[in-house]
Amino acid sequence: MAESLFKWKHFESDIILLCVRWYLKYPLSYRNLSDMMKERGLSVSHTRILRWVQEYSPIMCRKIKKHISPTGDSWRMDETYLKIRGVDHHLYRTVDSHGATIDFWLSKHRDKASAKRFFETALGVCHNSMPRVITTDKYQATAVAIQEHLYGGLFSCHVQHRMTKYLNNIVEQDHRFIKKIVQPMMGFHSYQSACATLSGIEVMHMIHKGQAGKPDVILEIKLINQLFGIA
Repeated sequence: MAESLFKWKHFESDIILLCVRWYLKYPLSYRNLSDMMKERGLSVSHTRILRWVQEYSPIMCRKIKKHISPTGDSWRMDETYLKIRGVDHHLYRTVDSHGATIDFWLSKHRDKASAKRFFETALGVCHNSMPRVITTDKYQATAVAIQEHLYGGLFSCHVQHRMTKYLNNIVEQDHRFIKKIVQPMMGFHSYQSACATLSGIEVMHMIHKGQAGKPDVILEIKLINQLFGIA
């Protein structure tokens, strides 16, 4: 499997994954990473690193799911803003009462349809269970989306919806890590590239929070190598 994922690449898999992991974990630009590789005697263009991040981030996001520990049943849901070509897009994110990431989804709109789609996606992930309570801000489109899912059967009739802003401090604080990593990127150029990059950033954040085992950098490297079938 590892051979097919890295076939025809001009660099070894460990160099590729090192660049991908550093870009998704630390507030670095592609040019920063290119310069850091030069210090190691490797000439890697920033555009090549960009292509690696776009290619391997979604794979990492897909393969990590079976390694994530089960999340709690108290959901804290909120949206934050990201710009793509200067236009605001909405990153829906949910954490549990302990701060563990439940799910995330980038939407072009902030409306009822987007909120419904996000909840459907979150419940389709293997490490998530039916929520006992969902805490949101007082945005009415989200409240309507939850009500429609309650009547439609996606949510159990016992799910409680709370619209209490101060209880969502935990997810609002969690947004800061994502924003810190995104800031040096100077914005995204397409919706597809934003989705790919954000999926990798969220995965690295989940690993950092200990959702896939002990948060240790050596274990992190071993886990990512395992995801890509590298000994």
